[in-house]
Amino acid sequence: MIKGRATALRAIEASDLDQLLAWRNRPELRRFFREYRELNATQQRQWFDSKVNGDPSTRMFAIVHQDTDTLLGAAGLCYIDWINRTADFSLYIGHEGLYIDDTLAPDVAVTMIDYAFDELGLNRLWSEIYAFDEAKASFFQKLGFTLDGRHRQTHWAEGAWHDSLFFSLLASDTRPTPP
Repeated sequence: MIKGRATALRAIEASDLDQLLAWRNRPELRRFFREYRELNATQQRQWFDSKVNGDPSTRMFAIVHQDTDTLLGAAGLCYIDWINRTADFSLYIGHEGLYIDDTLAPDVAVTMIDYAFDELGLNRLWSEIYAFDEAKASFFQKLGFTLDGRHRQTHWAEGAWHDSLFFSLLASDTRPTPP
């Protein structure tokens, strides 16, 4: 278990899958994820078996509250390039539909950033979000991520094309501090 101030990161267990699936399928949250369709239990289990447990380029965690062990969401480093030491950084708080808040999400992010740079020796974290995801864009900016660029009209959703925004944080950048 990797501990932050209020949250902790632990291995995702099979017993977490139903709750994670329920959050992933909530339309108000799913609109921010790459998965555009509702998932079923079989697909969730395949993700767990192939990515969480079977892919050395993925490090996924359950986010839990330290005091209660309540499942809060998921965070991960995906597409890890061990040669160039980069990874896609992701997180969401599904508990109470928070998605990105001002307390739990920054605590998780700081913990994940420290883990990525200090434990795994990565040099660069990056994230692709959709331009309409204003909460996460603001979140990344507050954490000190740099907006590297925009890919135009990459994502069709809600009857319109949307741009993708790419953010990154380098190991040499100023580290965010816990909230």
